[in-house]
Amino acid sequence: MEAALWYVLSGTRGGPNRARVLRAVDERPRNPNQLAEALDLNYDTVRHHLDVLAENDVVQSSGDEYGAVYLPTDRAREHWDVVEEITSGLEQP
Repeated sequence: MEAALWYVLSGTRGGPNRARVLRAVDERPRNPNQLAEALDLNYDTVRHHLDVLAENDVVQSSGDEYGAVYLPTDRAREHWDVVEEITSGLEQP
């Protein structure tokens, strides 16, 4: 799981936005529209990042497809110290 977190959050160009998405759904489960609005990102961009995070078992959806909200997986929460380490390195001073 640690390798997956490093890869999706810092190893690719979209990592900083995926980190923002992950932090937002940790704060409160949200659907893609809510995330797009809260993070000032394009809906399709948010969907892409959610798909990457879900494929790597970092987030999961809850609810039906249209109204589904996303939240961190139990595995991601178990490794939240790694998430914190990665995201603190992505933050600008």
